[in-house]
Amino acid sequence: MDADRFLEQLAAAPARLQALYCITGDEALLVIEVQDALRQAARQAGYTDRTVLTLDARSDWSSALASTQAVSLFGDRQLIELRLPSGKPGKPGADALQQLAAQQARDSAQGTPEAIVMISLPRLDKTTRTSKWFSALEQSACLIEIASVDRARLPAWIGMRLARQGQKLDRDSLQWMADKVEGNLLAAHQEIQKLGLLYPEGDLAAEDVHNAVLNVARYNVFSLRDAMLAGQAERTLRLLDGLRAEGEALPLVLWAVGDEIRQLARLAAARQSGQDMGALMRRLRFFGDHERLARQALDRVPTRIWPAAVRHAHDVDRLIKGLAAEGRMADPWEEMTRLALRIARPS
Repeated sequence: MDADRFLEQLAAAPARLQALYCITGDEALLVIEVQDALRQAARQAGYTDRTVLTLDARSDWSSALASTQAVSLFGDRQLIELRLPSGKPGKPGADALQQLAAQQARDSAQGTPEAIVMISLPRLDKTTRTSKWFSALEQSACLIEIASVDRARLPAWIGMRLARQGQKLDRDSLQWMADKVEGNLLAAHQEIQKLGLLYPEGDLAAEDVHNAVLNVARYNVFSLRDAMLAGQAERTLRLLDGLRAEGEALPLVLWAVGDEIRQLARLAAARQSGQDMGALMRRLRFFGDHERLARQALDRVPTRIWPAAVRHAHDVDRLIKGLAAEGRMADPWEEMTRLALRIARPS
């Protein structure tokens, strides 16, 4: 189930807890909200002893199994949090997770479990989803899958959060606010809370929102990459301006843009020669939204543009290193902008 549905169910029946929960997703704010709500419900239900283990493929997974069997000295029930930041438990971890899933399912069937286990994973790829250990968790656990809030959904998400605190904002102002907090859901959450403190319930005036909201956008290189692939020229320029103003290292920006262009040039050549695009995209690790945007860019940008863009990226690299590049401006940031616009707005 998704995060909102889980939170609604938990609020409606906080005492009706399962023995095993699995939370997956990369959106930090939403993951934290779900974890906090589950912790609070567990405390209210008497699970006051808490153990936190961060694990990976090299960890001693026997400790995870042992923790579910340990009896508290004070007779308290336990909440055990297993965190897998990499999402890759390795062979010992995979075996342990399958045992844990079976064990928690038995405990739950026998009545109120002595331990609740909360497993936190990043967003799952296809390989992980089809693994035996995750299938075991999926069958035994309450699975909460937290989807990322992309740019297109951000205004509606802000509007929904404002509505929870009894406030409403017009569509244009929601778009403006989404621009200001782009890529940073935690910052959006903070700004929404600020509006709740500053202004009463009801319709918010655009001027009040403009005065209250800080420019806390997290201009990151992956947002730049996605804007470029999507053909969003104005957004590409805004992100580049933000990266430059924040003092981001230009080699990092070139790495994100230049590497993307090189891979897309390879894909464009492969498509022109009739190769299997799907197989090549998987080898180059294009998945999900990234794959969709890449295909969109390949359809939009003429094939002849890609080799020239690769050469342009090499010239930007020369400029960053203080070397001359024939036919290019002296400012590498200006050439970086021209390079990104070759893909965002091809002539």
